[in-house]
Amino acid sequence: MSAALAIFHKSNRRIAVLAVVIFALDQFTKWIVLRSLGAFDEKIVIHGFFKFVHWGNTGAAWSLFSGNNGALALVGLLALVALFLTRHHFDSHTLTGQIAFGLIFGGIAGNLADRLCRGEVVDFIRFYIQLRGGHGGEIGFPAFNVADTAICTGVGLIFLITWKNEHQPQTSQINGQ
Repeated sequence: MSAALAIFHKSNRRIAVLAVVIFALDQFTKWIVLRSLGAFDEKIVIHGFFKFVHWGNTGAAWSLFSGNNGALALVGLLALVALFLTRHHFDSHTLTGQIAFGLIFGGIAGNLADRLCRGEVVDFIRFYIQLRGGHGGEIGFPAFNVADTAICTGVGLIFLITWKNEHQPQTSQINGQ
């Protein structure tokens, strides 16, 4: 086996292992939520700041495109295939690139499994601020899950890799310089 082919296989193995770990962690945490909280129930962890919730989402991030679970499942599947086929364009042979793609693939697979098996994505992590006064209202960040965190982290790493590669000093290849 050539050195390039060996690196390719090792890269794919690392990506796959991390993706499986993220997928398993995502599904395990969602299983705990499904067993511990009824639909729309909440468990306050830090009053006025953080709670676990059991919310279903048939849309994308921030519930955009709600009610389009089937179409979003197709988008997720197409994204997995497209990213797999184009991963070599994003330094997937480096450890950072492998971590990024493992996070993204595992996260997409976790939310895709929810869409296909449950008909909605289970979101359960919620940061918020309790409003003062007698209103009892709150403002907060939309609920999310382990898969969402993995996808966002992976995409952030891809942006950093791309930015770093584009901002490295260019060496001249002319006359050995």
